[in-house]
Amino acid sequence: MIGFSKVSKRYPGGFEALKDVSFSIAAGELTFVTGHSGAGKSTLFKLIAAIERATSGTVLVNGQNVGALRPAAIPFLRRNLGLVFQDQKLLYDRSVFDNVMLPLAFSDFSGREAARRARAALDKVGLLARERAHPMQLSGGEQQRLAIARAVVNRPAVLIADEPTANLDAGSAERIIALFLSFNQVGVTVLIATHDEQLIARHAARTLRLAAGGLEHDSAEGGE
Repeated sequence: MIGFSKVSKRYPGGFEALKDVSFSIAAGELTFVTGHSGAGKSTLFKLIAAIERATSGTVLVNGQNVGALRPAAIPFLRRNLGLVFQDQKLLYDRSVFDNVMLPLAFSDFSGREAARRARAALDKVGLLARERAHPMQLSGGEQQRLAIARAVVNRPAVLIADEPTANLDAGSAERIIALFLSFNQVGVTVLIATHDEQLIARHAARTLRLAAGGLEHDSAEGGE
């Protein structure tokens, strides 16, 4: 499903965000990606989504070499990816419902089917009753749930979340993680970046630990 082979990412100025990283994640797997701030977690996710390109090495997603994709093919790759980043990129001048409808704007669904999918996604995250509200009227945890609803409205095969519980209280954080676990239980491949070691310890899942851009530890390979 997702494979990195000797992947490095170097930015202008010489900073190496990732260094010779290799791993593979099977379809339907739940994986935590952890490491200190600046360890390379966000860069790793951006390479999967073709937001950035690797300097060297190969990134495979569902059999496709992401680095070799033409720009016109990238939107088709992303249709199978649900992305939840730290800056949620919510549209504050639009309703909760309209925010979730946005990824369906260029789909082949009829207006009625798109609306049905948007409401199903909102129902899944417990926000159906707030569909007419605007994001500024939501709590931090609700805004994060809105971002998740928007990420899953296309029913992607892969769900990627970069620090989805950052700045949330413990109760809200657990509700967010429970949502990701529920998607994983129905076969969605889920990757979650977090520096919360206690959260990781509470959930039995594979963990990739990055340090200074390198893959320091992969729990699937034993050790530590």
